[in-house]
Amino acid sequence: MMRTTKVVSITLPPALFEQAQALAREENRTMSELLREALRRYQRERFFEKARAHMEAVADKVGVYSEEDVVRVIREFRRETALANEKPVPANAQ
Repeated sequence: MMRTTKVVSITLPPALFEQAQALAREENRTMSELLREALRRYQRERFFEKARAHMEAVADKVGVYSEEDVVRVIREFRRETALANEKPVPANAQ
């Protein structure tokens, strides 16, 4: 039967190892569970950091630096969308 997990060996400074053991005991988890959760949280944090950095670059390009700027850009977008969706009135319909 194949394992569905991989075994990994890591090194920790003694103080960090003791803190991890204490935390695992406190939360009634294994060290593996504790470290898996730590990695998941780290991945999530990195994802949001990258997304924030990307959106800051986009915001700089369109001139959004405050909540008021967000409101302004949304209003401009809605106005432009409404104008683009208006059907021209045929000249003979007036």
